Amino acid sequence: MRHLGLVFLTVIVASMNVFSQTPEKFAAAWDGEHISKILPSDVRHADLKRYLAQLKTIGIKVEQVGFSNANREIYNIEWGRGPLKIFMWSQMHGDEPTATSALIDMFAFLQNNRETDWVRKIGETVTIRAVPMLNPDGAEMYVRRNLQGIDINRDALDLKTPEARLLKLLRDNWNPAIGFNLHNQNALTTVGRDARQAAISFLVVYGDEAKTTSYGHERNTRIASAMTLALQKFIPGHIGRYGDEWTPTAFGDNFSAWGTPTILIETGALHGKDEMFLVKMNFVAMMTALHVLAAGSERSVPPMSYLSLLENGSGNLVNFIFRHANIISVTHSSAVTTQITIADIAAVTERRRASFVSPVMIRNIGDFARLRGLDEYDASDFNVIQRFGATRPGELAELLFYKRDRTIDWAVADLEKRFPPDAIFSTGKWLKGEGVVPKK
Repeated sequence: MRHLGLVFLTVIVASMNVFSQTPEKFAAAWDGEHISKILPSDVRHADLKRYLAQLKTIGIKVEQVGFSNANREIYNIEWGRGPLKIFMWSQMHGDEPTATSALIDMFAFLQNNRETDWVRKIGETVTIRAVPMLNPDGAEMYVRRNLQGIDINRDALDLKTPEARLLKLLRDNWNPAIGFNLHNQNALTTVGRDARQAAISFLVVYGDEAKTTSYGHERNTRIASAMTLALQKFIPGHIGRYGDEWTPTAFGDNFSAWGTPTILIETGALHGKDEMFLVKMNFVAMMTALHVLAAGSERSVPPMSYLSLLENGSGNLVNFIFRHANIISVTHSSAVTTQITIADIAAVTERRRASFVSPVMIRNIGDFARLRGLDEYDASDFNVIQRFGATRPGELAELLFYKRDRTIDWAVADLEKRFPPDAIFSTGKWLKGEGVVPKK
């Protein structure tokens, strides 16, 4: 017991020593100084160029280094003059934008505070290069793949895309010591198998299928631990570990194989928080990594903070569940028949830009005792019918709610007008009767 107590004390002391600049200070700095103003999912290539022009104005080196398939410019940002080379890239999947905004904010902060002692130390220790928005064509269309329909992150070996060829060339010509591969994951990804959203997930990427350790991998494990410790100040219980299956055609795996041990950061979502909050979490994580590297304190960070993270889970969480609904189905054939089924309705929100309406789709209907919803409603006292079409998986969750004690002719053509519902659920919100169907 005494030994365990000493170990625990060592972990606490080491964790405290990591942060001479605290995560709280990083978060406050972002609150006061960030230059990203557009919600990341709404950022297009033209917006990125405006951000980069701001960085140039304050003295940051920004260079065009290549073109996308559609001849959109791809840029490299550089800051610092230290011997430790760090390479970061974001948005190789066009619909994964969070880290692009975080990179812009990180570089702006570093440059604007370059005369501060601890920031100056970062600049003397590391040189950072970053490619924000590697896939500008995908970003423009807000889709995963590039204009050729190829997943750039599965093109590390074949190099059929100009974006992949550029990324490899930038790595090979510079040979960085550390890579940061910045992505977004599904908003319904969970921490382990419970219903907690994984707001951020880390992975220290191995360089081979055998999962051979190395100095770089061990160093990155400690860096990931430092970032985990920092984010636990804000999102405890919502940090996961991405699966480490070897993917032979992926860039993260191959960066590590080529001599640049890489850390994957996957941003998910957190119910009740917007995109900008997750930009801030990325900023806190990246600033923490740079700070501990410059201070040399990553060597004292216990690796268990990262290693003890639960791996990502999926399939246990949806956006909405309407529990024990009396589902009305009307069949028009030789005779009109009405069927009532008591079941749960699970619905999910499709990913769209913030400025677009996100459709909500019925995922499944049945008994979902083990499934959890970010929002759950007790529909046991209501008859529920689809507003348009049939109530079945794959259809829009456009739902009309009627109290069970009402007499309704379900077969009328203008149901909503003839029999005004007590509540209407549409596009993920209550158009009518919010609070009528009790929230669980």
